[in-house]
Amino acid sequence: MQRRHFLLASAAAAGATALPRALAAQPSGFPNRPIRMVVPFAAGGGVDVFARLLAEKLKETRGYTIVVDNRSGGSGTVGGQAVRQAAPDGYTVLFSAGTHVMAQSVMKSAPYDPIVDFTPIARAGEAPMLLVMSPKLPQKNITEIVADARQHPDNWTFATSALGAPGYLATVAFNKLAGLNLTIAPYRGTAPGLTDVAAGHVQLLIDPVLALLPMAQGGQVKAIALTSSKRSNLAPDIPTAAEAGMPGLDHASWYGVWGPKGMPADQVTAMNAAINETIKALAASGQLAKIGVEPVIETPKQFDDFARGYQKRGDELLKSVNFQPT
Repeated sequence: MQRRHFLLASAAAAGATALPRALAAQPSGFPNRPIRMVVPFAAGGGVDVFARLLAEKLKETRGYTIVVDNRSGGSGTVGGQAVRQAAPDGYTVLFSAGTHVMAQSVMKSAPYDPIVDFTPIARAGEAPMLLVMSPKLPQKNITEIVADARQHPDNWTFATSALGAPGYLATVAFNKLAGLNLTIAPYRGTAPGLTDVAAGHVQLLIDPVLALLPMAQGGQVKAIALTSSKRSNLAPDIPTAAEAGMPGLDHASWYGVWGPKGMPADQVTAMNAAINETIKALAASGQLAKIGVEPVIETPKQFDDFARGYQKRGDELLKSVNFQPT
C-alpha cells in the first residue's frame, strides 16, 4: 500500500466556502454537556496521545468539553461497540486509527460492520510508523534482522497493538517482503507491547512514531527504521525502511472520528467543521509536528471514501499472505 499525502489537500479549495456554511449549520445549543470520546486502546499509545491533544484543543477553540474514555480490547472492537450502541446524538464518538475499519477483516466474529454501522465524521491526521527492536539485541538494521530471522525464526516475534492496526498491516508487509512468517503477537494497545519489547520479551514492534519515539530516544528500545519514503524531522537520524534494507515497506498510520450510525447530517457537518478547525489550529501551532502527525482536512464523504479504499487495500494485503481471521 502506497502512502498517500493529504496535507490539507482537496478541502483547501472548498474550505473557504464550505466552512461558513458548516458553522451556520451547527445545531442550536450543541454541545450543552460533555462529549465522551472513546479511545479503543490503552492510555499512553499513539491513538490516545492524539485523542487527548485534540480534546484539549477542541476545548480551547470551540469550548467543547471532551472526556476521553479508554476502552481497550478485542482489537479495538470493545470501544467500538460502546460507541455503536450509544445514542446517535453526538455525545459519544469514537477516536481510532485505521484499526477500526479492519475489524471484519481480521476477526471471525466481529461485532459490527465498521463502515456501515458507524457515521464517519472527520479524518484528523496521518503519521509515519517506526520499527523498533529490543535493545538487548545486536542487529543495527533491517538487513541484519532479516538475515538472523531466516536462520533463527523462532527467536523473533513481533508485538502489535491490535490485529488490523496500521502497524499490524505494516508487520504483515514486512514478513511478506522478507519472505518470512515471524509470529505476530497482538496486545491491548501500544503501551503494553512496547513495554515487552523494551524488556526483551518480544523483539520487534511497528507502530506510529508519536508512540514509540520517546522510548527510542531514551534508549529503552532501539529505533531501526521509519516505514515511510522520507525521513522525519522529529528524528532525522533514523533511516527509512528502504535505507535500512527493505524497499517497499511504506505504510502510514491514520486517525479519525466516528459517531454511531444515524447521526443527523447537520450535526455531522458541524462536528466535522469543529474538528477541521481544531486540526488547522494544532498544525499552525506546531503541536502536530511535535508528535509526528501530518494534518488531514476532509469532508465526511471524503473520509468515508478513504476508509473504504483503505479497507479494500488491507484486505488485498491479508489475502496475499493467506491470512485467516481469528
